[in-house]
Amino acid sequence: MTSKLILTHEVTGLGTAGDVVDVRDGFARNFLLPRGLATPWTKGGQRQLDQIRAARGKRAIASLDEAQALKATLESKPVVLSERAGDNGRLFGAVASKEVAEGVKAMFDKDIDRRTVEFPTPIRSLGEHKATVRLHEDVFATLALQVVAAKGAPAAKA
Repeated sequence: MTSKLILTHEVTGLGTAGDVVDVRDGFARNFLLPRGLATPWTKGGQRQLDQIRAARGKRAIASLDEAQALKATLESKPVVLSERAGDNGRLFGAVASKEVAEGVKAMFDKDIDRRTVEFPTPIRSLGEHKATVRLHEDVFATLALQVVAAKGAPAAKA
């Protein structure tokens, strides 16, 4: 038996939010529904589907040309992020995707969705690092990040 569901979140290997999928009853009952990743398909669900698609459309960059232009802008110079760090250059924590999105907004006056920022490895030290931003289905920008010590940050006591 299969169940017809509307995905409310992206599920790897299955689809993105707003997709209508047919899955086995057990997968729906034991995994997707309890975690809030999907809702049952109903006529009322169609309205929810339209809302999800409208929200995704507002967030998404409209065209491939705009995405290419934004990629060129983002790759033109490094994004400087100020983080608290100890004397040895290790950060107190790691750089978050939200901080990268805020850094892009401050430097380029461009909005990017923090959920599209991906790190090859967590950034936990000062220096130059790379991050990938998914601007469009086919367009990925490689951001150069310059992580510097925040001024006035308390130095670690030895």
